[in-house]
Amino acid sequence: MISLIVGIAIGKYIRKRFAEAEIGSAEREAENIKLEARKAAEATKKEVLLEAKEEALKIKNEVDKDCKDRKNEIQRLEKRITQKEDAVDKKTALLEKKEEQISQKLEFVESEKKEVEEIKAKQLSELERISGLTTDEAKDFIVESVRGEVKHEVAVMIKEMEAEAKAEADKKAREIVADAIQRCAADHVAETTVSVVNLPNDEMKGRIIGREGRNIRTLEQLTGINFIIDDTPEAVILSGFGAMKREVARIALEKLIVDGRVHPGRIEEMVEKARYEVEMAIKEAGENATFETGVHGIHPEIVRLLGKLKYRTSYGQNVLQHSIEVAHLCGVIAGELGVDVNLAKRAGLLHDIGKAIDQDMEGTHIELGANVCRKYKEPSVVINSVESHHGDVEPQSVIAVIVQAADAISAARPGARSETLENYIKRLQALEDIADSFNGVEKSFAIQAGRELRVMILPEKISDDDMVLMARDIVKKIENELEYPGNIKVNLIRETRVTEYAKSSKAN
Repeated sequence: MISLIVGIAIGKYIRKRFAEAEIGSAEREAENIKLEARKAAEATKKEVLLEAKEEALKIKNEVDKDCKDRKNEIQRLEKRITQKEDAVDKKTALLEKKEEQISQKLEFVESEKKEVEEIKAKQLSELERISGLTTDEAKDFIVESVRGEVKHEVAVMIKEMEAEAKAEADKKAREIVADAIQRCAADHVAETTVSVVNLPNDEMKGRIIGREGRNIRTLEQLTGINFIIDDTPEAVILSGFGAMKREVARIALEKLIVDGRVHPGRIEEMVEKARYEVEMAIKEAGENATFETGVHGIHPEIVRLLGKLKYRTSYGQNVLQHSIEVAHLCGVIAGELGVDVNLAKRAGLLHDIGKAIDQDMEGTHIELGANVCRKYKEPSVVINSVESHHGDVEPQSVIAVIVQAADAISAARPGARSETLENYIKRLQALEDIADSFNGVEKSFAIQAGRELRVMILPEKISDDDMVLMARDIVKKIENELEYPGNIKVNLIRETRVTEYAKSSKAN
């Protein structure tokens, strides 16, 4: 135990000595490290300071160089400014000298101007004395002379421009219109307001009248048509303005004649059958119109309205036949002009669709037709064509203008429409009144059924140049004040006649 304790003590002592030796060694090593670190730091510091000094010297050199360059530049600019100042001074002196010269010249010009004005005044006085005219009178004379020359030149220019413009346009337009009319020619039959139903014998008249006239009263009440039974042998005249009602009455009467049983009950039954047949005929007529013109995809209600136009007339012209012809004309003209042919035909066929309902509803056929086309989703071009074909609104497409032209062609052809004698005479009188309203007109004559207006001019009041301008003024007034189909030719005639008689010197 003692040995163990002694060994432990000796071990602790030895370990302590070793630890102290290691600590001392570590301290010495730490001191060495610190010393070396100080040396290294001093060396680094010296290097940094040296580099900083070198960088500072470099920057200083660069700044000095830049300052030197700037100083040189400033000196150069100062030199240029000095030179420019010298040049400006020289120019200023030169300008002052020139200004002085100009002032002298202006004074000279003013003096010369005064002398010229004095000379001009003397010359004017002398001219007035020699010519016997004042200055204002001379001015008026010159103005009138120039005005006459200008008027003559304007008239000549108008003639030349019109000739040039019409040279090709008229030729092409005639070809297109003539070709369209030839290819789409149709027969026109003026319809009247009466229909005639033939009877197998005069005995049938009494059966149609019935006891105390009950049969004929029933017929007139159900159809709205007047049945005229007079001395005309074997015939009954149906009179009324409604073509569709007349057709219903005609069919119903023919059925009663074939059936032989004429009494109020049978009459009512036959009138209903006749209405059904007319409705079917309307539908068939509308479908045939679309097939004939090649226009498809139209709403069935519009097709029915087209069929109703079969029983509608305008100035004696059948509106359905007119619409079909306008559609064909539109197609031909559109083809010549390179426009959509199908759309042009569609617009032409529907342009008068409002006439199918204008007798049953308030409004013009243009307004009603446009509303119908809008209701059934027709293209905007078609709607505008319907609205503008009589000039109520501006045409917005070439097709709308084509419809106007085709409508005028179809309506204006001889035999297409019929007028009452009173309206015809009024139109001719209105043409002559317009021409007679112009100063210098001796007499005017409307000829060629109102297609030409011949105007006799007083030669002492109107010159040849004035005639050109007067013709244009008459045309404009006719266009603004009258409504007419087609064109009216205005022909001005100016004639000077001198008559003298040679007398014989020998006495009889």
